[in-house]
Amino acid sequence: MTKTDISPTVSFDADEVRRNNIHQVLKLVQEALEDRGYNAINQLSGYLISNDPAYISSHKNARSIIQSVERHEIIEELVRFYLEEHPE
Repeated sequence: MTKTDISPTVSFDADEVRRNNIHQVLKLVQEALEDRGYNAINQLSGYLISNDPAYISSHKNARSIIQSVERHEIIEELVRFYLEEHPE
């Protein structure tokens, strides 16, 4: 094997992948809710507080999409993001 046959090791950050997935889920659900005329923040908050999927419209498969991620993981990500953005 020559030196050119060796490829560099790619670093895999599972936390970053999870965070990106949660971000994508929230954006897709936001789009679907707003498309139906709902206030996405109110609806998502209601869902996260109550764990009642009825807060999320089934439009564009949003209800299934939001349930593809554990609710506690969404809450953890929101708290992490907020505290990093507002460190004082």
